[in-house]
Amino acid sequence: MRMSVWIVGASLVAGLLAPRAAAQDPRLERRLDPDTRAAVDAVIDSARVAGLPVESLVDRALEGASKHAVPARIVAAVRRLAAELGSARAALGAASSAAELEAGASALRAGVRPADLTLLRQRRPRSLTVALATLTDLVASGVPADSATVAVLALAPSARDDQIVEFRRAVERDIALGAPPAAAAAVRVNSALRETGGGRNRKP
Repeated sequence: MRMSVWIVGASLVAGLLAPRAAAQDPRLERRLDPDTRAAVDAVIDSARVAGLPVESLVDRALEGASKHAVPARIVAAVRRLAAELGSARAALGAASSAAELEAGASALRAGVRPADLTLLRQRRPRSLTVALATLTDLVASGVPADSATVAVLALAPSARDDQIVEFRRAVERDIALGAPPAAAAAVRVNSALRETGGGRNRKP
């Protein structure tokens, strides 16, 4: 019931803001038909009221237009991304940056669990953008989401961003040479932990 009240309230506020044209990005006006633009604007207005980053929603709509997707698919894609951004913020915390939320949404789309995003935030209070992007890239390279998550969580407390990036590159090189993705991640994370000193403090 409390969530329903919040949704209704957000919708009412979005309706009040619509005439301002704040969400009526001129790029959308040029690329979308009036009905599609109105539907996308409504999603963007609601996302803005909820405190979510909206530029990625505009980009998603423009991407659909560039690919000549049918209007219903464009609207559905924008709504899906807005929901993913909301889930990412719920998992990562309200103070998360736009970049973190966008990277978190990508990680969720790749199959990472919201609870693991929360755990990652606990283990690495500083910026998570690189760690989250690494999670998504590892899964895209064929590493199972669970294996990728275990590896990044292990590195999170001690590794610098550049060390996390180098870990990802090493895993991708091993995969390109024929190593099984999960095994490559496991071997490389152990090596990275030795370099960062994180292995001494690694939690089971």
